[in-house]
Amino acid sequence: MDKQLFHRVCDEVVGRDQGLMGIGTLGEKTVHSVLKYYYEPNKNNHEIRIKGYVADICNGYEIVEIQSRDFNKLRKKLEVFLDCCPVTIVYPVPYIKLLRWVDPQTGEISKPRKSSRKGTPYMIFPELYKIKNYLLHPNLRIKIVLLNIEEYRLLDGWSSDRKKGSSKCDRIPVDIIDELYIANPRDYDLLIPDTLKTGFTSKDYKKATGLPTGASVTALHVLNYVGAVKRTGKKGHAFLYSR
Repeated sequence: MDKQLFHRVCDEVVGRDQGLMGIGTLGEKTVHSVLKYYYEPNKNNHEIRIKGYVADICNGYEIVEIQSRDFNKLRKKLEVFLDCCPVTIVYPVPYIKLLRWVDPQTGEISKPRKSSRKGTPYMIFPELYKIKNYLLHPNLRIKIVLLNIEEYRLLDGWSSDRKKGSSKCDRIPVDIIDELYIANPRDYDLLIPDTLKTGFTSKDYKKATGLPTGASVTALHVLNYVGAVKRTGKKGHAFLYSR
């Protein structure tokens, strides 16, 4: 992780692409653009066509895809890319989020308000489930990047304060906090809290990670699939897991 490089890229991308009324007007969102230049400063290696699909980054020895949601849309690409060379999926997670409101009539931007919820690497599991059949492929890598961001939303909602039902127009990264790299199935152990050793349930995993109930069940399903945990029995109706 190179904070100095990250901040330089943020300054360059935001300064080049954004203005008071230009937030979110580009086809490519700012988080995606910043991460693309952070992981590959040479723009000649961006948006490379490979067998009918376009890779975010291809530098000759690795493909990088930056995806914040909808991993299911990567399936067809992965079918092709994984046979060519190693593929790293970069998944950005907002660690600390500052919310700012934009008045679409005047362009006025509110002061930032800090969200009470912090992002965690565990949030990736519902997305990993969508590409579960590719997780054990020897050419697949996953990189989870925790970012502090400012999220800009338009005051265009249906409520009296125009906030409910509003549109998210862009997210601007302001700092990089951590990177978690999964290079092989053994590295999925990084997504199991140290407090969980043997005989734990999805309820225990939920408590340790802060994930919702459904996401905790999905997480253990994925971890069991990649061999990071194994089912050892049942406690009532709940499966018991061990590392």
